[in-house]
Amino acid sequence: MKAAIFKEHGGPETIQIATVPDPKPDAGDVIVQVKACALNHLDLWVLKGGPAYPVGLPHVLGADVSGVIEAVGKGVSDLKRGQRVVIAPGVSCFQCDRCKAGQDNLCETYSILGAKLWGGYAEKVKVPAVNVFPIPDSLPFEEAAAFPLTFLTAWHMLVTRGGLKRWHYVLVVGASSGVGTAAIQIAKLHGAFVLATATSDEKLQQARALGADAVVDSSKDSIAHVARAWTQKRGVDIVFEHVGPATWDQSVGSLAPGGRLITCGATTGPEVKLDLRYVFSRELAILGARMGTRAELHDILSLIAAKKLRAKIAKTFPLADVRAALEYMEQRRHFGKIVLIP
Repeated sequence: MKAAIFKEHGGPETIQIATVPDPKPDAGDVIVQVKACALNHLDLWVLKGGPAYPVGLPHVLGADVSGVIEAVGKGVSDLKRGQRVVIAPGVSCFQCDRCKAGQDNLCETYSILGAKLWGGYAEKVKVPAVNVFPIPDSLPFEEAAAFPLTFLTAWHMLVTRGGLKRWHYVLVVGASSGVGTAAIQIAKLHGAFVLATATSDEKLQQARALGADAVVDSSKDSIAHVARAWTQKRGVDIVFEHVGPATWDQSVGSLAPGGRLITCGATTGPEVKLDLRYVFSRELAILGARMGTRAELHDILSLIAAKKLRAKIAKTFPLADVRAALEYMEQRRHFGKIVLIP
């Protein structure tokens, strides 16, 4: 099969299209013919290398995959060849206490497709059958590939960790990203009010089109000042944060007393400063989020299939143009997801 592989760490220029052996299913596995694979910033971090995502080389990226089942391994009885499917990107053991308690995202062996395991930048991919979900014919492969990692992460952040409720005020930082576009929709689905940040008029307009009630250009204006003015000096109930140092102080300063900041990433760096006096005097909560669970993804898929949530696709590229796709993501000009088509 054809696959986009890299044999050394670096930038998009290290990726090359190569012919590699077709994957063979072990017991409990499924081989999926890839129809679409969405890009994530995770791909760039893995590609560049680092202790957080150690991988063997050569390696194939790609966490978000949709396609058609080509083969099933021994012991797989509930999935059949020819089924249209989407793949859950988080791979767990489903044997440990965490997994049995429904916290499979906290499994000690937890890994992400395309990070530790070979992913979907290829014509075929091998995954555990438990990670495969059938999708309806009405759901295009591109949209199916564009939702799992981002919508699962956003749902886990806002609903599970953040306790999102109707009438909550929610600040979505970095609204043009995949998780940002998901967060806007999830917050609005729950009846919340959304203030979205972005860095261009075009992105701000698109955030409004997705449902944001108010927007702020974080390259020009103070996020905290706008958030407090928007809430009549009260502050927001939830901050959806994944940018890191570039927005951290503004995010914390936007919170109402008793508010919660939930973070899933550190796009601009891993270290921030925090005045603990501000945290305890206002009873703020700083929460982390590690993607989400298989059960949560099942619920989200139902909403995607019912078109109550919908992945925003910025641009598609053929697999042969994978370098251009990664470079396009690095430029941060897009709004929504970038998708590869093998």
